Amino acid sequence: MTADNNGHRNRMQRKKAHIDTRIAEANIDRGVVVVNTGNGKGKSSSAFGMVARALGHNMRVAVVQFIKGSFSTGEETFFRRFPEVDYHVMGEGYTWDTQDRERDTATAMKAWAKAKEFLADASVDLVVLDELNIALKHRYVPVDDVVAALKNRPPQQHVVITGRAAPQEIIDAADTVTEMQDIKHAFRAGVGAQRGIEL
Repeated sequence: MTADNNGHRNRMQRKKAHIDTRIAEANIDRGVVVVNTGNGKGKSSSAFGMVARALGHNMRVAVVQFIKGSFSTGEETFFRRFPEVDYHVMGEGYTWDTQDRERDTATAMKAWAKAKEFLADASVDLVVLDELNIALKHRYVPVDDVVAALKNRPPQQHVVITGRAAPQEIIDAADTVTEMQDIKHAFRAGVGAQRGIEL
């Protein structure tokens, strides 16, 4: 074995020992709050990947979409096939389309009322609050109410919150936060939303 291979093996052995120790120390078993935010693509896509993963573990899932609603998406069509998924599209479309703050607030609060039902239901293993951050950014939904519901939810329940501009209060309440970074997007080159990719 060459010196380069010996060095690589030694580094990987040290890394494995370190990672194995960290895994052994991570012995807490409870529900987590995951926040997917940022201007890049993939926030909702990641959340729906977790829905698929949860279904693979025979978990019950609830989805509440706060903004989307004026058009059908592939994930909605797909996940409605599963009786384990309680799927609610409660938005009326993008905020720049509706242009009516009172109506947007009423719509978001109706969605939040449905979300709170799931956040209080111990039989729901995973709750996806898609685009909730947008509703919070525009102050359609009171952030303190959301933080309280997250804190008081059943201890084993997982929650995923998506949308740009996550408020600091939501970031602070979360266990895992990922910021999607926009480096390049086909839309800026004139490519419309594509089925199976954005729709």
